[in-house]
Amino acid sequence: MCGIVGIVNVDGSLVSASLVERMRDTMIHRGPDDAGVYVGGCVGLGHRRLSILDLSPAGRQPMANEDGSLRIIYNGEVYNFRELRGELEKAGHRFTSRTDAEVVLHAYEAWGPACLDRFNGMFAFAIWDARTHALFLARDRYGVKPLYYTWMGRAFAFASEIKAFLEHPEFRRGVDLAALLEYFTFQNIFTDRTLFAGVSLLPAGHYAILRAAPGEGLVTTQYWDFDFREPERLRDQAEYEEELHSLFDRAVSSQLVSDVPVGSYLSGGMDSGAIAALATQHIPCLRTFTCGFDLSSASGLELGFDERARAEALSYRFGTEQYEVVLKAGDMERVMPDLIWHLEDLRIGQSYPNYYIARLASKFVKVVLTGGGGDELFAGYPWRYYKAASSANFDEYVNEYYRYWQRLVPNTVIHGLFQPSVWQEIKDLRTLDVFREVVEHGGREEPRTPAEYVQRSLYFEAKTFLHGLLLVEDKLSMAHSLETRVPFLDNGLVDFATGIPVRLKLRDLCSGVRVDENEPGEKTSRYFERTNDGKLILRRVLARHMSDVYADAPKQGFSGPDASWYRGDSIDYVQRRILNPEARIYEYLDEATVGALVQEHLRGERNRRLLIWSLLCFEEWLRVFHGEEPSSSRGRSA
Repeated sequence: MCGIVGIVNVDGSLVSASLVERMRDTMIHRGPDDAGVYVGGCVGLGHRRLSILDLSPAGRQPMANEDGSLRIIYNGEVYNFRELRGELEKAGHRFTSRTDAEVVLHAYEAWGPACLDRFNGMFAFAIWDARTHALFLARDRYGVKPLYYTWMGRAFAFASEIKAFLEHPEFRRGVDLAALLEYFTFQNIFTDRTLFAGVSLLPAGHYAILRAAPGEGLVTTQYWDFDFREPERLRDQAEYEEELHSLFDRAVSSQLVSDVPVGSYLSGGMDSGAIAALATQHIPCLRTFTCGFDLSSASGLELGFDERARAEALSYRFGTEQYEVVLKAGDMERVMPDLIWHLEDLRIGQSYPNYYIARLASKFVKVVLTGGGGDELFAGYPWRYYKAASSANFDEYVNEYYRYWQRLVPNTVIHGLFQPSVWQEIKDLRTLDVFREVVEHGGREEPRTPAEYVQRSLYFEAKTFLHGLLLVEDKLSMAHSLETRVPFLDNGLVDFATGIPVRLKLRDLCSGVRVDENEPGEKTSRYFERTNDGKLILRRVLARHMSDVYADAPKQGFSGPDASWYRGDSIDYVQRRILNPEARIYEYLDEATVGALVQEHLRGERNRRLLIWSLLCFEEWLRVFHGEEPSSSRGRSA
């Protein structure tokens, strides 16, 4: 796992090697083990290396093929690289390292863009072809690894992290107001925009080609997409379960390939627990890591948010070497400047626990397994789907589901959230259209049956919610030079899971329970107690490795008791940061509207924990990236 950066001057002017090095070294946390740079006329490539496979200097990048016509900078892991290497060697390709990066380079040489169809893994990479003067960029199917790009006059630049662009003298900082509208609607950005004006994110499952010539633009192509569908031929349930178990076992074992120590997160839930159970079959005394919360000032449903007891029981069951970190209210405030510096591109979730558990794990291992993706593939959020199942037509489905996904501020209020001058710039943008475009892309025909509507919802959440979670996980693990792997996002497992009939994932499509997305404990426990629903086939399969107590337990979100903390231990922080008339957010947001919404939470009238977190993040983002303090002085891990 690494950091990559590059510049192409399309007018043919020379690239400065020292500039590439400065941009590269803003991401030293992504690759503290080694660094390299290549400059050849109008192109410059930089690489920071986190050594996972072949720790020798032979793995240094940028890496060239035999005749030097192709050079690669690569971030990721292709787990089936050994099989591909054998195929390429039979075709006459010669290798000088044991890395997957070199396999990716020769695969592109042999098969061109079609090589992407053969890769099972997570990656973002760039290949410069000196013969055609063309740059090839690619990102993995699911978007596990990020890749950003921007134009600065004659210069095209790309990087694993946006902060690299800040070192370029022609980069101009600004806020993308359209992205800001998306963020305060969905607590996410569904398009390829970012909060940085002029900076785009290469979409997951896409590649792009840029020819280094005046007037040439970036041509982007989608090579893969999720295909959630009802199968044409139904199998016996036992057959589905056996194949799922085999694929899951294979996915975990394949992602253990490493020349450095591998550990696993252990939340106390089913997904991470089953991954740890299988990993212990290959790694004696597997190291596992859990994040808990001090609940002494929590109240109500949040008293159940600490999963340490269940995680410790699983650790005992599997014989792992268990490590824990316990967070208190003040830990959020303490970490925010560094967290936002690393996060850069604000996305979903109260993510400071991710930062702390990654920091803990990085003290013991270089690679950690996580249970991400299980919920999105197997319908782990059943309270979100019931409305879809009862839609009369596609328009009703889009409108109802869109209303549900306004996680922060609904359309009835959002116009008043922004300063009038800002709203004037974005008032003609319709976030409903942004939402609808994602949903419509999920199938060739409009859904008609309840199961087909649920399949469309699963597609939407994999493309948006899961993608946001993956971006957050990448940034906050790599902040500590830690590689996170996601066994549920194995190609074979994903392709199989998306074709499992909904009836094997959900028990009752018509017994919906309306819940508030702001209530992480309430929505899970109340829905589960009423329906005992969600991830049914996965629970049956993973119960082979865990007792029914864990396999049949309701989902517990990875969240601290923030709703209580905002009203209690952290109230001073909230008041200083976002109820302060001098707060930077009021350059863009209306102070009276923000104050009224936050006060509803402080008085206990509404739970607005997600909005308060997002306001705190936006305020810190403005201070870090648009304040007077040079951003390059930040980034020291807490």
